Amino acid sequence: MSKAETKTKSKTKTKSSHPPPWYVYILRCADNSLYCGITTDITRREQEHNGQKKLAAKYTRARQPVKVVYQETLLNRSMAGRRECAIKKLNKKTKEMLVRSARQICLFHI
Repeated sequence: MSKAETKTKSKTKTKSSHPPPWYVYILRCADNSLYCGITTDITRREQEHNGQKKLAAKYTRARQPVKVVYQETLLNRSMAGRRECAIKKLNKKTKEMLVRSARQICLFHI
């Protein structure tokens, strides 16, 4: 088997038929402020924000611990980025309403 065939074969092995979903999330920081971001792995990203490494956003490094209080699932990075931008344009009161409404939906489904 040639090198080109090996590369092609290994790419097809690791590539899944469905790309991972993207998430928009809101964190509540220790000072009660809110931070919005996007990721493909909410758990990992929350751990990074709470970690000591430079993987956390500069904003959250100074406001630890943080906790995910809201998330939305989107199909791709582009959609997640647009939604993140829209959420960041909201004032804090509206973001708090968004967080509260999501919590009520979760409690309703329990």
